[in-house]
Amino acid sequence: MKVKQVREAAADWVRSRGSGLEQYCGAYISGSTVGLPDDADMPIGSDIDVMVVLNRDNLPMKPGKLLHQGVLVEISFLALQQLSSPEAVLSSYHLAGGLRTDTIIDDPTGYLRKLQSEVSRHFAQKKWVRARCEHVLQSIQNGLSSIPPAGPWHAPITSWLFPTGITTHVILVAALRNPTVRLRYLAASRVLAADNRMALYEKLLRLLGCETISAQRVEQHLQQLERTFDTAAAAARTLLPFSSDITAAAKPIIIDGSRVLIKQGNHREAVFWMMATFARCHHIFTVDQPELLPVYEPSFREMAADLGIYSFEDMAKRARQTLNFLPELRQAAEQMIQASEAEAHRS
Repeated sequence: MKVKQVREAAADWVRSRGSGLEQYCGAYISGSTVGLPDDADMPIGSDIDVMVVLNRDNLPMKPGKLLHQGVLVEISFLALQQLSSPEAVLSSYHLAGGLRTDTIIDDPTGYLRKLQSEVSRHFAQKKWVRARCEHVLQSIQNGLSSIPPAGPWHAPITSWLFPTGITTHVILVAALRNPTVRLRYLAASRVLAADNRMALYEKLLRLLGCETISAQRVEQHLQQLERTFDTAAAAARTLLPFSSDITAAAKPIIIDGSRVLIKQGNHREAVFWMMATFARCHHIFTVDQPELLPVYEPSFREMAADLGIYSFEDMAKRARQTLNFLPELRQAAEQMIQASEAEAHRS
């Protein structure tokens, strides 16, 4: 399917469903498809991200991934207050990239387009790039300082994994790239390869624990993850923030997308989202069908063990290593920001 068709389906969802939501203010496309031309083929393992803006303090749970006109669309909600000023957006690494380009689907008041114009104009300024890098670094520090010491295995794994994974976002933000979710390590590797900084990339993989893992081993874990995923998707009853990611409709993104990475030789880059998906599946088991945990937990723990994670103590030790690495990561980001400005001046 062509990207143009996917965008048209997303726009149709906004017109037919989103625009009728309470306190609806508009919508725009975000995420990895933003830079693709209309005539490009939609990449395997990708959906289209739509941000729906609501003038509400208490946002409803996001619909997440859903099929509309045969297209997998991911719907997220934003409070209008989060977009209160260009400065608020420019300093937020979650928000700035989505409004860097005019991908607005609907703007009944004209506010979004005015805001987007200002964000686009100032997006690459050093002070805002630095602010966004600091936003990521602070998120890493906060996350790794609050790993729960007990509870179901999926909880500390998730609390360790996600802050560790956003070390890649520091690099992507500094390089003015989209801080993508599933493909964050692949995107960071391309940025650092182009900048002759692959030694830094290997350190990022080492902190995750997958720098030496083989393609064969990742493929074996993917087989177990597929089995776990199918069971969790069938077992799910409780609505969780990530529920739409563990469904038959979303399976091509997680399973097929990971398999493509492995076949491309990017097996290490598949590890992060595979591990995140294992944890989410086990969250579902814990909530909805705990009797399945003894059956499926061994394969989850086996993948964690291949990352050097056998216990909470291992996660705490790895978290300390990552926190100790942050000054080097900050320095690398600053060097990239300075180099980008020098290149802009030469141009």
